[in-house]
Amino acid sequence: MERKDFLKKGLLGTGMFVTSAALGNVVKNNIDELKELEILGFNHIPNTDSKLMANSVFHKADTRGSANHGWLQSYHTFSFANYYNPERMHFGVLRVLNDDTVQGGMGFGKHPHDNMEIISIPLEGDLEHKDSMGNTTVIRNGDVQVMSAGTGITHSEYNKNTDQSVKFLQIWVFPNKRNVAPRYDQITLQPEDRKNKLQQILSPNPNDAGVWIHQNAWFHLGSFDKGVNADYTIKLKGNGVYVFVLNGDITVNGQQLNRRDGFGIWDTDNLAITADSHAEFLLMEVPMGI
Repeated sequence: MERKDFLKKGLLGTGMFVTSAALGNVVKNNIDELKELEILGFNHIPNTDSKLMANSVFHKADTRGSANHGWLQSYHTFSFANYYNPERMHFGVLRVLNDDTVQGGMGFGKHPHDNMEIISIPLEGDLEHKDSMGNTTVIRNGDVQVMSAGTGITHSEYNKNTDQSVKFLQIWVFPNKRNVAPRYDQITLQPEDRKNKLQQILSPNPNDAGVWIHQNAWFHLGSFDKGVNADYTIKLKGNGVYVFVLNGDITVNGQQLNRRDGFGIWDTDNLAITADSHAEFLLMEVPMGI
């Protein structure tokens, strides 16, 4: 399949699909879905605020798209649902990076996905998950959940508690293999494994640390004290890295980042990371071509 055709399927038909007889009363919800988007011939646009314009993008936290549905407050790094920005389509195969807060007792009703790798990382609270594969689980801060939607799944996600909100990252990655059998997994991480170092939480290898997905991607979490330095070496030539700051301040290859800022860089072999304060961050290495 040519890249343009794959991109069109990804933006128009991947991730969510419309009601079918097999899905009964499942409907599009206009919140947790990809709208029809203009087809673009690029993966990313260098941001003029970046010090490395030729091979990077810099997304300040307050430039993200946002949606307030009362029960849901969501910030979108990339175009999603009613937020559309032609400069924020995706970063390589990283299609969705949503920063969601769901009020007590509320959540996403049953809805479908197909041909997308979906990763959820809880930051606060307890998120209850149910799906058409028969899984009923609760994911909490310290857990990582992954679903390979493949040929099609339905699921729901609710705040398990009525007296506090739940906050989590919802991340969608284009797969490198379509129409696989749907799959679910979750693990509990050890926080000490990312204290002043990078903790791998996702890879393409089922036998490696963390969960795995159908894509040549590696995710790491870091929790660094002020002044701690680390180097990251790109694992697969041609991949890029998108860094998202959960808390604190860091500098990556000369670019200063603050809480909830995002920074993507490609055409490089290494990243130099310095914590300018106590900082927590997510590092996502992904293929740049779709």
